[in-house]
Amino acid sequence: MMISPSDMVLYAAVVRAGSFTRAAQSLGITKQTASERITKLEERLGARLLERTTRKLRVTETGAVYAQRCAAIAAQVEEANAEAQKHQAQPVGLLRISAPVLYGRKYLMPVVAAYLARYPKVRVELLLSDRRVNFTEDAVDLAIRVGPLDDSTLTARKLSDTHLHCVVSPAFLSRQGTPTLKTLAAARCVGVRPRETWSFGKAQVKIEPVLVVNDLELAFEAALAGVGIARLPELLSRDAVRARKLKVLFGPVSTRSVYVVYPSRQFLPVKVRSFIEALDPLTSQRR
Repeated sequence: MMISPSDMVLYAAVVRAGSFTRAAQSLGITKQTASERITKLEERLGARLLERTTRKLRVTETGAVYAQRCAAIAAQVEEANAEAQKHQAQPVGLLRISAPVLYGRKYLMPVVAAYLARYPKVRVELLLSDRRVNFTEDAVDLAIRVGPLDDSTLTARKLSDTHLHCVVSPAFLSRQGTPTLKTLAAARCVGVRPRETWSFGKAQVKIEPVLVVNDLELAFEAALAGVGIARLPELLSRDAVRARKLKVLFGPVSTRSVYVVYPSRQFLPVKVRSFIEALDPLTSQRR
């Protein structure tokens, strides 16, 4: 029996809302109708999509994968209707973007500002968090990720490479001298944990920082102030190094790639595709 696209759209709404009641209200139907349609959808698929309890809904593993496809179809339906009504093929609706805190603060806001100016029918939610979001549970459309990718079900596009450097202020070097890898363990350092191991190729150095902070931007400010040597992402320290306010020691510590990731290339909504295209100038600038 053919599955109705409207039931797929309903299922996507239920997963996103986390509630039959809220999903039903958004679609103008009753809670009972929504529940019955999802039950029939499960019967037609021969698969359990949701685990229902008195307190909440839990998406099954099969249901999570299916929800990604249904969300893509729902976005396509929304855009098709909007295009037919307004006789245009421009992006519309809500675009939810997840990004690491540092990357989002340093680079994404100019891109978002230009994107919103170009596409006034789009609303953007920019969610900055160093936690890797779940696309289904967090209802995001795309995400920026730095480092290895751990989800093979997502489509990824590489934006750039970024390096990790040990940096220090010239004032610190004039007072303390230039350390070597052999003397680094005894040098004054800034870290994010009371004890750290810094790797330099095959060499490893155990560090006990004189200043421990829980934020890389604080570590950057401490390095600028001459507190000690900090190990920082290039995207944070690059401008200060170019201005000779900080100096790189030992060369790149490691290299990490920056990606934009999204659930599916096959059913990519216009709003997502156009934002990925808006990242292209950023890509060329950061390489």
